[in-house]
Amino acid sequence: MIVKTKKYQLETGTYIKLGLINILKEQWWVGLIAVAIACGYFWIPSWWWISMAILAYVLYWLFWVIQFAGVTQMEQNKVIFEKMAYEIDSRQILMKLNTKQGMPIKWDMIKNAELNKDAFILTMSKAQFIHLPFKIFNSENDKKFVETILRRKELLK
Repeated sequence: MIVKTKKYQLETGTYIKLGLINILKEQWWVGLIAVAIACGYFWIPSWWWISMAILAYVLYWLFWVIQFAGVTQMEQNKVIFEKMAYEIDSRQILMKLNTKQGMPIKWDMIKNAELNKDAFILTMSKAQFIHLPFKIFNSENDKKFVETILRRKELLK
């Protein structure tokens, strides 16, 4: 069975938000480094330790915001933010711009999948993921079939 979806365009704001959430999940330990730097206050009492730890943490997140915002502006990445339809089966995900142009993504390229309250998020790397909101599926059965595929591939726990 092949699940054919409605056309969907990933919004740049959604991409940036989901990318930052993914970074937070993968690199949560950076916060511990900032706390460790701030603990220098107990070694040499100075507010510089705390302020520099906060500044470093803010600059770290600013770096990632700029990275994800930059991806949305690059010409070679404009394809990601165009309207696409998806064809999903047990072999691959086919991202189709139109009837003649498309890109297959094999399931082994997907690192993990997440089931949100309103979408599937298939993560390939820190900055690459596929966002499949439930509204693009034609029926509830299509959504359940995709969920079954993800569970069989052990991407969704």
